[in-house]
Amino acid sequence: MRHQLKRRASVLNKKSLSAAILLLAAPAFGQELAPSAAPAYNCDFDPSCEVAPGFYGKLSSPVTSKFNLSLGGMVKLDYVHNSVNLGGNGALATLQQGGIPKTSSPAGKQDQSVFTARQSRLWFKVAGPPVLGAKTAALIEVDFYGANGTNESGNLRMRHAYGTLDWENTQLLFGQYWDNFGVANASTLDFGLGATAGNPQQPRVAQLRVTQKVKLSEQNLLKLSLSLQNPVQDSNQQSGAATDTWGGAVNTAGQAMLVSKSLGVAPGFWGLSMNPLQAGLFGLYGREDVGENDRSVASWGYGGYLFVPLLPSKDGKSRAMTASLEAQTYQAANMSFNYATATPLTGPAGHKVPAKGYGMFGQGIFYPTQNLGFAAGYGRRNAYDYGSYDGIANFQKWSSQIFANVSYDINAAIRFGTEYQHLDTRYGNNAAGTSDKGVANVYRVSAFYFF
Repeated sequence: MRHQLKRRASVLNKKSLSAAILLLAAPAFGQELAPSAAPAYNCDFDPSCEVAPGFYGKLSSPVTSKFNLSLGGMVKLDYVHNSVNLGGNGALATLQQGGIPKTSSPAGKQDQSVFTARQSRLWFKVAGPPVLGAKTAALIEVDFYGANGTNESGNLRMRHAYGTLDWENTQLLFGQYWDNFGVANASTLDFGLGATAGNPQQPRVAQLRVTQKVKLSEQNLLKLSLSLQNPVQDSNQQSGAATDTWGGAVNTAGQAMLVSKSLGVAPGFWGLSMNPLQAGLFGLYGREDVGENDRSVASWGYGGYLFVPLLPSKDGKSRAMTASLEAQTYQAANMSFNYATATPLTGPAGHKVPAKGYGMFGQGIFYPTQNLGFAAGYGRRNAYDYGSYDGIANFQKWSSQIFANVSYDINAAIRFGTEYQHLDTRYGNNAAGTSDKGVANVYRVSAFYFF
């Protein structure tokens, strides 16, 4: 009897041990045997679940914190070959405020190859408690392209940091965000946005902005925005005289856009958004005291913008067989801070006046399939009245860009792209023995992982 009890206990122990092993292994077996049970991609974004996941705050799977918190970003690796030496930031600064190096200069006779991942980004977005009938949210976005970094040791840089209050037709934004002057962004892989070639942009401006939507019909609305912005044009140095005043007043900038769904939607910047017909105006005004000048000088600019869905999406989400056209033009003075003019001021000391310039930009985007995209465009920034630049050596008469790229989305996270850019700067008041132009051909291959 005792022998039978020991035998039964041994059998029970073996069965218990086997059951425990199976229980511990069950999760692993389950993952292998039921791949369909694996977590799905987060699909709350446009244009589809298989392309570019929640970029710039659209991913809304919350992480538990004081409020609902989302996070995301991207890993980006670039290989760039420049036909001239564009310096330490040659991977990003293919469009340069100082212009392309002259063909007669040492830099103009050198080529350059760069690998970098410094344009990788990370953002955090929070959805907070409502107030006064408005939804509240905040976002902080950083990249690794801060000053004094190297290609292997990027420095953290704040890009955007803002809070919003959103009512049905009104939004209040405070923090650091895009300049309210200019709308278009060139869909280039270098993140240059076409800034110094007819498409002024400053993506990091501290401001207070109000945006109002006015519904005109079921298909049409007006979108009006007005912002008070940091006077980042203030680059003049205090002369040291006790009586001097210097510095800029707060800038005022705004937009007035007609937005219409009558033509459907088509891909916008990088194909990450699906945009309707948009047409309107934008502008900026500010004043600046200049050391020892006989008067203050103005900063001003105005321009027009157009986005047209040439081949609209069939269902408002799919990008297959869609195409869009985007165009912008402007005129400005003393606005080198957002690249609208190549320099801030002209004229002799004590009698400085705003440097004037104008620009134009256009691009087309075409998606023959959901995942394959093409983009091409042209932009040019021009000095106004070359005679006003007397005494300024090597001033930029004009700078232009031609670009074309192709990208392909492997899945919801991974994108590959390649691009060609032709950049041209023409100079005036050239020193003897130097050329009057700088030309660069840029070849780029980029790999992205969006998360």
